[in-house]
Amino acid sequence: MGSHGVENDSTLREAVFRMRVDAVERAQLTSGVRRQLRAPRAITIEGVAMKLGFNVPNLGPAASPENVIKIAQKAEELGYDSIWTTERLLVPVNPKAGYGGMAGVPIPEQYKVQLDPLDTLSVVAAVTKRARLGTSVLDLPFYNAALLARRLTTLDVFSGGRLTIGFGVGWCPEEFDAVGVSIHQRGKRADEALDMFKAIWTKDPVEFQGSIWKIPPSYIQPKPVQKPHPPILMAAFAPAAMKRIATKADGWLPVGLPVPAMKQMWEGIQGMAKEAGRDPSKLQLIVRANFSISPETGPEGRFIFTGSEEQIKQDIADVRAMGADELHFDPTTGAQGGTAQRWSESIERIRELAG
Repeated sequence: MGSHGVENDSTLREAVFRMRVDAVERAQLTSGVRRQLRAPRAITIEGVAMKLGFNVPNLGPAASPENVIKIAQKAEELGYDSIWTTERLLVPVNPKAGYGGMAGVPIPEQYKVQLDPLDTLSVVAAVTKRARLGTSVLDLPFYNAALLARRLTTLDVFSGGRLTIGFGVGWCPEEFDAVGVSIHQRGKRADEALDMFKAIWTKDPVEFQGSIWKIPPSYIQPKPVQKPHPPILMAAFAPAAMKRIATKADGWLPVGLPVPAMKQMWEGIQGMAKEAGRDPSKLQLIVRANFSISPETGPEGRFIFTGSEEQIKQDIADVRAMGADELHFDPTTGAQGGTAQRWSESIERIRELAG
């Protein structure tokens, strides 16, 4: 897949942003979908096992070794199924693009503080025993694919096979400048990296011939604990990126979308997977919730997972009813992410709201 076209279309990104904001308008899909979403039994559907995860503070003012360890251990004690990190490299003083690549959307102040997501998960792996460890997300085009494959293998081995890998393709021009990679090559680099990972993780000796990276016949060991490799999920909104999920990844990591829009896009990914000869039922849907709890009821058209506790509880129920495999919560940019104390309180409260 090339690096041009829909994946770099700012108009499309702005359209996606409007889709996130206007939950009411997005709810006006087909009447069949609308009926499914509004049916009372869909909100409290029983027998649907949705796992729960929580981010540790590797970004923002609460980011510190002590807080990462405290929240990771608390997440496991409270019964969370997974622990997550996210990635930002820098926050430009004069950004060329808004948050998520969308014009006019400010980049959160919290992102000025950044701890490495994989090194943070290595610490988490050492102080936990059960919970899975996830990235939501690593910006895949930033990395040398062979070196990143080794880091991911090492983390899967040291954690005893607990790694879930979430990738994105990046959106901040200044971050691409800092790593010496053209933002216009991000799609091409992502596609080739995914192919190279699978070669490294499933073959020995390994041989790979790409347009960016090449591996002569070589032995590369050990292999990941998980077979054939740790699950790979991707964040995506643009059609080209959604096709990448359908053909190369093991699932989707959406964030910020109203449930009706999320459902529609998920069905589209599953349809493309089927057309590609893959079993769509094997794909995972892991939803990321950038949440912010308020004492006041949020307005109509609010962002998903913002507003009152009752509204967030309803959002959780709706995502569960949609059939999501997992829902993980990130307080970094919300009201609960400003201090270690608020972070600690929110991990308990979210566990109560999720049931």
